[in-house]
Amino acid sequence: MPARALLLLLLAALAAAARGCALARDPAASCVGLQLRTCSDAAYNHTTFPTPLEHRSREAVEASSEYILLSVLHHLLEGQCNPDLRLLGCAVLAPRCEGGRALRPCRHVCESLREACQPAFDAIDMAWPYFLDCHRYFAHEEEVCYDPLEKLRAGLEAEEALPSGLPPTFIRFTHHSYTQMVRVLKRTAARCAHVAKTYSIGRSFDGKELLVIEFSGRPGQHELMEPEVKLIGNIHGNEVAGREMLIYLAQYLCSEYLLGNTRIQRLVNTTRIHLLPSMNPDGYEVAAAEGASYNGWTSGRQNAQNLDLNRNFPDLTSEYYRLAETRGVRSDHIPIPQHYWWGKVAPETKAIMKWMRTIPFVLSASLHGGDLVVSYPFDFSKHPQEEKMFSPTPDEKMFKLLSRAYADVHPMMMDKSEHRCGGNFLKRGSIINGADWYSFTGGMSDFNYLHTNCFEITVELGCVKFPAEEALYTIWQHNKEPLLNFMEMVHRGIKGVVTDKFGKPVKNARISVKGIRHDITTAPDGDYWRLLPAGSHIVIAQAPGYSKVIKKVTIPARMKRAGRVDFILQPLGMGPKKFFPGLRRTGPGTHAPPGGASPRGAPTEPDLDPLGARRPPSASGSKPWWWSYFSSLSPHRPRWLLRY
Repeated sequence: MPARALLLLLLAALAAAARGCALARDPAASCVGLQLRTCSDAAYNHTTFPTPLEHRSREAVEASSEYILLSVLHHLLEGQCNPDLRLLGCAVLAPRCEGGRALRPCRHVCESLREACQPAFDAIDMAWPYFLDCHRYFAHEEEVCYDPLEKLRAGLEAEEALPSGLPPTFIRFTHHSYTQMVRVLKRTAARCAHVAKTYSIGRSFDGKELLVIEFSGRPGQHELMEPEVKLIGNIHGNEVAGREMLIYLAQYLCSEYLLGNTRIQRLVNTTRIHLLPSMNPDGYEVAAAEGASYNGWTSGRQNAQNLDLNRNFPDLTSEYYRLAETRGVRSDHIPIPQHYWWGKVAPETKAIMKWMRTIPFVLSASLHGGDLVVSYPFDFSKHPQEEKMFSPTPDEKMFKLLSRAYADVHPMMMDKSEHRCGGNFLKRGSIINGADWYSFTGGMSDFNYLHTNCFEITVELGCVKFPAEEALYTIWQHNKEPLLNFMEMVHRGIKGVVTDKFGKPVKNARISVKGIRHDITTAPDGDYWRLLPAGSHIVIAQAPGYSKVIKKVTIPARMKRAGRVDFILQPLGMGPKKFFPGLRRTGPGTHAPPGGASPRGAPTEPDLDPLGARRPPSASGSKPWWWSYFSSLSPHRPRWLLRY
């Protein structure tokens, strides 16, 4: 059953229960036990009646529309700001009572939570609940008040609590256990709930969640023509620097966004970023048990099934080499061979493959340890007997640009000493074709390129796989700018929408570039992204049942934002193929399709809605989808939830 349908059934059931409750009156005002299920995890055990909302009994509270809202708020907001908002509401509906006296919650807690969570209400066209009015129901710090979220903060492990006086932007450059990692990611998502959220893509063999933190102007949803980037760490459990770098990166993106860093705000508002710090949490536990000083070269490398996850993906590269010998045969989006499933496939590998099918990723990096270099596909030699052989993809030039975007701003990769870690790659500019380094099959990067639209590189972060804690800050300083610079590369090349003549998106249309034998396909909304180097390109859009459309595109050398090239496909039999000029300049660093090329006449870079901007009601004036169920709470219809 769809989540929304389940939620609506739950709302209906709660409404029916509310109508059946008698509003008993209890004149007592002494402290009584807190027996409200929705508030059972509050930081206190006693409440008092009447409440600030004039409810005089537990039954009256449970029958109220305010309480029903709290009961389903986490479903309505799709998990955002949960359980913070619910506990904040409980502090008003069931005030804390000590010594026969009700205590008021602190106003600053309410204000900070409203700032973070208001966009979640905006997204479903719901007004901020009146009973969470920070000035009416909450006390100023100078008055006697308490923090209703203190139990959440107390739940952090002692070593995770920030030292007194440090700002929330403070990052602890330390190793994180699995529990600590999860708490840091969730705490970070809560701080930046309007642009971040956590979600799981599956579980490891030992049952640990493979937790991702996402950053986007509208987290949780794909936006038209907004490119998707993923960064993955710890595929080998004992290579831990990447794991920590992504934990630090998540905190950095959140803090800098809140502080008004224009570069970070632009990146987050125009890109959907997914960070998976640990793909192999089971292997990490094995490595961490030995510790940084004692960890061997291989202890914890594999998952709990003793599988090397970076050798566990389908070998599509061998099939590519076979297909590449035949002209006119597609050698991209190669299906997974049936025999692959006859072998042992790790749950972590399955989770990644399902993730890649769910989201139209454009760019990716896998963070490793053991050397200091950036490698790129192919990782498997075109002659299997050759352990080291240059084996480029059709997008060799683009992969080198992506790799250099990381290496060229990494201070140690650019260090001219041949005696340093990774010094043997110095003459190559600290980048190398994977198979030219050493050949192997079943790698994640080759699979990304040959099965999906995604371009993935591999970054080796240093010669020490499990660095000592005191080295982590320096490693972060070396990799912060490369990580940001690499993510910004997703905006290189072209993007657009493929539609039919009626403006309907064409899913899985092929976008081909003459001279590059590797097509990409459109997403379900008809949008696409094609990473391309500077220069002139002939771009073809085609789909079954439609005529091809061909455009010439010129990408200036210094263009750092993807030019927009839309295609309108005509049904077969509607006339000859059309040849259009491609991009035309519309402003500094931006390009747009020629007149008539865009079905919507959209600008090159459509302005995103301002963060938290309130959207106007629909033209029909209809109520939000959730209103019919709340309105059944007659005679307590919560019109205060309506914004218009």
